[in-house]
Amino acid sequence: MILNQVQDDGINFMPELPEVETLKRDLKIIKGKTIALVKINWPKMVMPLSVRSFTQRVKGKKIVDVIRRAKVLFFKLSNDYYIAVHLKMTGQLIFQPKQGSLVVGGHPQKDGAAGLPNNYTHVVINFTDESTLFFNDLRKFGWMRLIDQKDFDKFNSDFGIEPLSQKFKFEKFSELLKRYPNRKIKQTLMDHTLISGIGNIYADESCYDAKILPSRVVKTLKPKEIKSLHDAIKKILKLAIVKKGTSFRNYLKSNGRPGGMVKYLKVYGRANQTCQRCQTPILKIKQNGRGTHFCPKCQH
Repeated sequence: MILNQVQDDGINFMPELPEVETLKRDLKIIKGKTIALVKINWPKMVMPLSVRSFTQRVKGKKIVDVIRRAKVLFFKLSNDYYIAVHLKMTGQLIFQPKQGSLVVGGHPQKDGAAGLPNNYTHVVINFTDESTLFFNDLRKFGWMRLIDQKDFDKFNSDFGIEPLSQKFKFEKFSELLKRYPNRKIKQTLMDHTLISGIGNIYADESCYDAKILPSRVVKTLKPKEIKSLHDAIKKILKLAIVKKGTSFRNYLKSNGRPGGMVKYLKVYGRANQTCQRCQTPILKIKQNGRGTHFCPKCQH
């Protein structure tokens, strides 16, 4: 099976690298827990496997790690299978310990964490210590897949370098850009076969920080500008993780509260507001079907 559902849908906000990384870190709490029982209320969530096949293969298996690759979460099991989870636009993961506070990450559904399981709950994973993981999804676009090691390796090979990994060096970034010299820079930043996990928000913010128009053609960038953009990507993503992600439209951090990054956004979602550097109104245009925000004076 090829996990090819990681791209953003249309212009609606979906969790990007910082949001999924935040959720991964908070869900490390399930590492070491053993699955006692799985209940699936929406069979399409786990296709192509049947409900029976999915539940039988994971029952009694231990969660040995929680991994993020691009915008997908993976729960590695003790039998070398992985439960892959993509929240899409309205998915929500809720961990309920036997005692203590809930861990909530994803779409802020009204009363979504109340009366669990509820009408939005499509998968329930019960652990042997009486804690529970709920997968809620208002629009049922999210998915949960069981894959083997071969599929996981294929997924890894299909996606590009992680921008916060040690491999994401200036030289590597320059090399990736040169593969498509006639592309616009934002299109390249959001090509997940080259760089994994950068979506609409952080592409706009990185270009703003580097003072580069997202509509610039790659081959027009000078080495100094490429270096500025490389540094900006790392800086913006690291800040977003520290601030627990962005809460635009749908995404909440794992304690069920809005991510703190929203007040640090300089252009995204700020169309017609003044640029914080030069007081020029921020513009918003459509680029490759996506809303793109920039300052027409600061960015060149």
